Amino acid sequence: MKKVISTEKAPAAIGPYSQAIEANGFVYASGQLPIDPATGQFPEGGIQEQTRQSILNAQAILEEAGLSLDNVVKTTVFLADMNDFAAMNEVYASYFKAPFPARSAVAVKTLPKGAMVEIECIAAR
Repeated sequence: MKKVISTEKAPAAIGPYSQAIEANGFVYASGQLPIDPATGQFPEGGIQEQTRQSILNAQAILEEAGLSLDNVVKTTVFLADMNDFAAMNEVYASYFKAPFPARSAVAVKTLPKGAMVEIECIAAR
């Protein structure tokens, strides 16, 4: 059985998917673009501001499920430019603490809406 997780504190899904699905004690959050849900826009600045917003969006979804970033067991970070890895990682490290979640970070050709980063996560209840 799966349960849909949805909050207005994160951007609405822009396609045929859910913000997150809970199943078997895990919450699977869809990739979060750095869209400020209040404005519908990317934050001003560069990769660090976009990384922060993507994480805040994931955090809002997890909070709707009664969880926090401490419950995250796996993340995937999609970068439009791998040269942004160090700057992204600096912000990322300020939100996650040991024991850190498992993580993959990959460069992709492009991201929706021209984003510099997208972050998805899996959290355990």
